[in-house]
Amino acid sequence: MLTVPEVLFVCVHNAGRSQMAAALLEHHAAGRVTVRSAGSAPADSVNPAVVTVMAELGLDLTRAFPKPLTTEAVQASDVVVTMGCGDACPVFPGKRYEDWQLADPAGQGVEQVRRIRDEIDARVRALLAELAPAPVERA
Repeated sequence: MLTVPEVLFVCVHNAGRSQMAAALLEHHAAGRVTVRSAGSAPADSVNPAVVTVMAELGLDLTRAFPKPLTTEAVQASDVVVTMGCGDACPVFPGKRYEDWQLADPAGQGVEQVRRIRDEIDARVRALLAELAPAPVERA
């Protein structure tokens, strides 16, 4: 039986980087990966510039909202990708952790947020190719 890998993206406010990463992975994976995002100190809402640059790709984050980081979310995940949350992320043995060093979109204009989005997109695609390669088409 094949299991679906679970990925958790974590940043401090869950208002920018982790929201973009989760939306991009969910989009590209098309059900091959279970995706969550959370923040160690969640903001009140998703960064408006993030909503704008994701809409450019046809991804609607208008209903997305920051969620608190829970021990349960970390325990359920196969891969935990942190983005600037420092020591706030709980660490469990046997989990794969990656720390993506990315600029924080908070207070940035759309141009800068677009560059961050594109960098996240490249990393998400690489992670997806490793976790759940696309099925091979048979002729």
